[in-house]
Amino acid sequence: MSEWLGEFYASPKTHALADQALAWGARLLVAILILLVGWWLSRRLAGTTQRVLLRTGADPLLGSFLRNLVFVLLITMVVIGAFQSVGVPTASLLAALGAAGLAIGLALQGSLSNLAAGVLLMVFRPFRVGQYVEVAGVGGTVQSVSLMHTILLTPDNREVILPNAKVAGDVIVNVNARGTRRLDLVVGIALDADIGKAIAIAREVLAADTRVLGEPKPDVIVTQLTDARISLTLQPWVNSADYARVQGDTLRAVKERFDAAGVRLPTSQHEVVLREIVPAQPH
Repeated sequence: MSEWLGEFYASPKTHALADQALAWGARLLVAILILLVGWWLSRRLAGTTQRVLLRTGADPLLGSFLRNLVFVLLITMVVIGAFQSVGVPTASLLAALGAAGLAIGLALQGSLSNLAAGVLLMVFRPFRVGQYVEVAGVGGTVQSVSLMHTILLTPDNREVILPNAKVAGDVIVNVNARGTRRLDLVVGIALDADIGKAIAIAREVLAADTRVLGEPKPDVIVTQLTDARISLTLQPWVNSADYARVQGDTLRAVKERFDAAGVRLPTSQHEVVLREIVPAQPH
């Protein structure tokens, strides 16, 4: 038995198998080291990416998404490198991953478009949470922006959930982006009313309201003259938060001041023509 073992260990085939085992073990050890070090580096780089984005003022949700995306991409490269170090052919693996990615992309085309639009909304920030916007025919206050949907709260307390692809692909009107807004209040007076007096009263009303900004200066102009009325347009500038209240209070104050000063508002007029029908006289 001992002689057989001696011959076995002395055989060239045994030495070749031992060399192959050592080589395979070394490759396996290198692959394990690549996985461990790659995993650690991937986590560090992904975390660093998130921290850098947060320091630049990026949305926390965007930072979390990009952190996970960077980690997945890096760990995929690490796994492929580990397979190559072992000697496993990766060409077929890459082809399979590409085919799987293509199939998933086609199946989730709508979801991926919403996801991409969500990332763009978080990067470029055409609006922020708390601002009032008009988009896709809907107006409301932005409640949240996720990777897939944007949620608006309408003035009558309805919650509207919009797909991000719809939001990013449509015209966005951000009412609060500049901080101030101009009111265009149209007030009609009768044709025989004193225009100068009406304009003076309207300017006094605007000047008395502390919510009306001094710059740009408010203005009152004649914008329409018809056979039934004279239209005055009041154009005060206010902070966006005061827009609705100033609108209602100004119209009420102008009406009360007009009534007190005798400035008549236009009334509907109908002209009635009475014609006498004379019966024909017999000949």
